[in-house]
Amino acid sequence: MLKNKSPLLLLILFTAQSWAQSPASYEVKIEFNRRIKMRDGVELSADIYRPDVAGRFPVLLARTPYNKTSKGTLNQGRYYASHGYVYVAMDVRGRGDSDGQFTPYVNDGRDGYDSIEWCAAEPWSTGKVGTLGGSYLGRIQWLTVILQPPHLAAMVALVSPSDPFVEWPTGLPTPMDISWHHYTSGHVIQNMDAVDWPKIHSHLPLYTMDEAAGRVNPFWKAMIDHPTLDDFWEPFRYQNKYERVRVPVLHISGWYDDEQVGTPLNFIGMTRRGATEEIRRSQKLLMGPWPHAVNSTTKLGEVEFGPTAKIDLDGYMLRWFDHWLKGIDDGTDREPPVRIFVMGENAWTDENEWPMARTRWTKYYLHSSGRANSLLGDGRLSPSEPAAEPADGYTYDPAHPAPFITEPSFAQIGGPDDYRPVERRDDVLVYTSEPLQQDTEVCGPIRVTLQASSSARDTDFTALLIDVWPAGFAQRLTDGMVRARFRGGMERQSLIEPGRIYSYDIDCWNTCQMFKKDHRVRLDISSSAFPKYDRNPNTGEPLGKTTRLQTAEQKIYHERSHASYITLPIVPRK
Repeated sequence: MLKNKSPLLLLILFTAQSWAQSPASYEVKIEFNRRIKMRDGVELSADIYRPDVAGRFPVLLARTPYNKTSKGTLNQGRYYASHGYVYVAMDVRGRGDSDGQFTPYVNDGRDGYDSIEWCAAEPWSTGKVGTLGGSYLGRIQWLTVILQPPHLAAMVALVSPSDPFVEWPTGLPTPMDISWHHYTSGHVIQNMDAVDWPKIHSHLPLYTMDEAAGRVNPFWKAMIDHPTLDDFWEPFRYQNKYERVRVPVLHISGWYDDEQVGTPLNFIGMTRRGATEEIRRSQKLLMGPWPHAVNSTTKLGEVEFGPTAKIDLDGYMLRWFDHWLKGIDDGTDREPPVRIFVMGENAWTDENEWPMARTRWTKYYLHSSGRANSLLGDGRLSPSEPAAEPADGYTYDPAHPAPFITEPSFAQIGGPDDYRPVERRDDVLVYTSEPLQQDTEVCGPIRVTLQASSSARDTDFTALLIDVWPAGFAQRLTDGMVRARFRGGMERQSLIEPGRIYSYDIDCWNTCQMFKKDHRVRLDISSSAFPKYDRNPNTGEPLGKTTRLQTAEQKIYHERSHASYITLPIVPRK
């Protein structure tokens, strides 16, 4: 438990734990553009950073679609090589200096397997290989490990994207995804400033959004051609295959990572379904107050998380690899498996599991007199169950969607933004609790259960959890959405009957926030979060291929027989 230690002491602890076991002691040499042949004959390009001495060393492999020539890759390669590792930075197939055609994820599992086994067989290798990297680099580690390459010994997976439809349960890629596909088109990094992204995000239909951006992308169209979880998606999935994973994994993400949901899911999946009991006990989870660019800053927007929010992350990962690849007894295997940052309190804490076993799952119910529209409405949130209360209604117009506050590119989607400007809209229902009488830790998965009806045959419902500060600042914590036709899962589509009340379950991912005394809990309900998710046209027509939009009259119910609520994971103090 680290909460009672001073910020300075915490910083010292993180630093000491990370560097004490494996000091930098090697000069580094680099071999550029080493050609490595895959099983089908395609050659991939790697830069190899090695200690400039004779001998064998464990190998760390990072495979990237973002070109291995970056300053970050150079710094990381030198860092690990100076600490006694061979660091192999590789361009994935069809990117950078590698041959072949780049199609996201399609070849990365097999190529990863072949690359690991190549690294293990080289004369400078001990035969033990670890992999590391974030985002795309994280997901392709998972697609590789489920193939069980014999010499893979440990992984560090940062901000790993999930299986299809877990992050975007809409049946479609999000409008913001098109910028990533443009960025990674061809062999080199594309100029993002050459495209007016806000204009492109509004383009209809989604199917031709690639063309509107100026670059035809067959994979973009293929995704839209498969809006359900059919056989097309199976090669892209790994979260249904944890039982195939036979290596220790360090799982790292941040509460404001726009792909955050995958990391806790992977930790849970591995601790419950990993290949052996030993592997299940060899998983660790690290969650900081970070965006997708983990450990890059102590401040997001207007919120400062304090001096301990940024740690010696390279040292933290080095200690992990020292234990599993070098056999150094540094205590890694005896520490609690979960280390998380509690925002609001701005302190790190160690836990034994995720979610925490002592969590009190507490329902906060929606209440109003039928006028919860906007900040000026009468929406209330409380642990008391509703009695006979009128429903709240609003009009969802996809031509004028409620916005999600974000930058126009894919680099980071959302942070601890102040949502009061959005909450002034009448198509946003706002439910706010009374001021809290004591500090309250909300830490874990967030779920919203809505009883709702619509005049449309298909529509969306969104939910957003907010910490309201005494001065009014409305800090976004986490959010989620559900598409009506997929209310029963992504395997099949089922349109709804206009006017009929359905129960909708909204996964709002995870957060870890200390709601301070006199702060209030708020839940916003609407039907769009654009451009984070595509606009539902409300027509029930094939997804992504229509330009026709129509309005929908939405109703949210909160009465005894149709209660709507958010389930908060309230964690008692140790």
